[in-house]
Amino acid sequence: MPFKFMVKGLKAIAFILVLTGFVNLFLTPGAPVFEWKFIAISKQGIYNTIYMITRLTYLVVGTSLMTLTTTPTRLTDGMETGLNFLNKIKVPVHEIAMMMSIALRFIPILIEETDKIMKAQMARGADFESGNIIKKAKSMVPLLVPLFVSAWRRAGDLAMAMEARCYNGGEGRTRMKPLRYCKTDWIAYLVLLIYMALMVVLRVLF
Repeated sequence: MPFKFMVKGLKAIAFILVLTGFVNLFLTPGAPVFEWKFIAISKQGIYNTIYMITRLTYLVVGTSLMTLTTTPTRLTDGMETGLNFLNKIKVPVHEIAMMMSIALRFIPILIEETDKIMKAQMARGADFESGNIIKKAKSMVPLLVPLFVSAWRRAGDLAMAMEARCYNGGEGRTRMKPLRYCKTDWIAYLVLLIYMALMVVLRVLF
């Protein structure tokens, strides 16, 4: 996976990163290391800025990397396998994983449907860009109503298709491609445990 492609998602939160850095750098109290008129930067402010920006960057890059390298089916299968012990206390793990899988699969479908409806409304003279916030919000009504109708129709069709195939939950079901642990999985566990231990030690010491 190219590094530029992994950090592509940071462009969407560039403003949030800058705002977070500004707020933590200039509004954190403490012993100042730099002062100029009413501007004061403290040592704690520099630490908080680096800490918060790093956390947000890791969150976005880690999420992007996971979704770019793992299919929705494997994500939900992994979640179901990892939470399988909750079945002993009657938690419907399979149903929760199924809902997650359906939700992930519906996202690109709804985005495509939104694009089609928006183009159709623009061809009829709808304006989604000009005006203030209230006017823009009102202009979204002709877009949201058909989108919700389409989503309900697709959900109904999916429910009918699952019932026609005699779907009745996860009891007794098998997978076509069952997940199996390999060497890289255990290495990933080891790296994660070392990282967590290191974070705990740094948190206690600093």
